[in-house]
Amino acid sequence: MYKRDRFNQDLVAERCDELVSIERRLQEVDTILARAAVARRAPAGSTTCVCGAPVTPGSHFCGNCGRPVGEAPVVTCPQCGAPLPAEAVFCSRCGTPAAEPEESYRPPEPGPSETEADAEAASR
Repeated sequence: MYKRDRFNQDLVAERCDELVSIERRLQEVDTILARAAVARRAPAGSTTCVCGAPVTPGSHFCGNCGRPVGEAPVVTCPQCGAPLPAEAVFCSRCGTPAAEPEESYRPPEPGPSETEADAEAASR
């Protein structure tokens, strides 16, 4: 950044601007290449998630970001694995009754505490 034995501030600024523009262009090219690599790895017939990752058919969630994809989750027969409508009572393929919706988790009832149990034992 010396020109004829004198420091040239304008030349330094010009070279820095060139480096910054080259860096921006490299980032753009990296982004384009990453998208192309993802598209190339995606199986035929698959879609992409909002995050850009490929989503294979039959998936309910994105493997990259975990977002739900597609329609509502499919309910399957516990016996043969055939997809069932949400209101199905029996499987149309094998006739097995559809699984009842599991009850929501309820924590166990708290038993008497040790101090209460000790007090009851002492009162006997």
